Amino acid sequence: MLNFPQLNPVAYSVGFLEVHWYGICYFVGFLGAYALSVHRRRIPLIPWDKMTIADLLVYVALGVIFGGSIGYWVLYQPAVLLESPWQALAFWEPGRAFHGGLIGVLLAVALFARRTHYRFLEITDFIAPAVPIGLGMGRIGNFLNGELWGRATTVPWGMIFPQGGAVVRHPSQLYECFLEGLVLCLGLVFYARKPRPVGSISGWFLIGYATFRIIVEFFREPDWDQGFVAFNALTMGQCLSIPMLLIGGGLVYFAYRRSLVPCASISI
Repeated sequence: MLNFPQLNPVAYSVGFLEVHWYGICYFVGFLGAYALSVHRRRIPLIPWDKMTIADLLVYVALGVIFGGSIGYWVLYQPAVLLESPWQALAFWEPGRAFHGGLIGVLLAVALFARRTHYRFLEITDFIAPAVPIGLGMGRIGNFLNGELWGRATTVPWGMIFPQGGAVVRHPSQLYECFLEGLVLCLGLVFYARKPRPVGSISGWFLIGYATFRIIVEFFREPDWDQGFVAFNALTMGQCLSIPMLLIGGGLVYFAYRRSLVPCASISI
């Protein structure tokens, strides 16, 4: 058994202002996504400038924050939302849902596409390889907060989480960080090294994330107020990921079938 790092959730404070480790992880994730996006713009086929990328990042950040917060209450706490609908707008409160954040990002990208000359799928293809950086850092934030822990286990790297009882558990947040963050990022970057049909990179992002999320959910403790929501075996996260898997497969299929204009590639 490994020891869980006992960290104060507040990294430091200045007067009444408290900076949490979770917020720092999100900030580092956004910086990493921006750095990779700027690096990718060096390819001549990607006509993005740094200012445009920065503007897009602002749209994406707002989509993540508000979409993740609203999605959490709609998908996981609908009863609370009915009693206090304004709770969904309290983005400073804990509680984020990836699938809600994804919808928020897609809406933000749609708005960004309206004010630029880029097509929707061109934008999602461009940002898809960078998104896993934010996902991975978010999972590190979950780990440092001691939340969203795994199921009971006897593996030697299991941990006892402060709020998880006296039970040795899988550090499933780190599994997600590795698969949804590092592996997915490297896989998409490698795939995008060559020209690909527009929409295919976005499709593979959905396929990759959904597959990894479904796998890791078998090691992650179901939410206490949700439990198993289908067949007494599938969690809410898995049920929400299945449509992503199908949509991603459809995007890849139709991208190649229609032979759309190839999107840019990059070598790292």
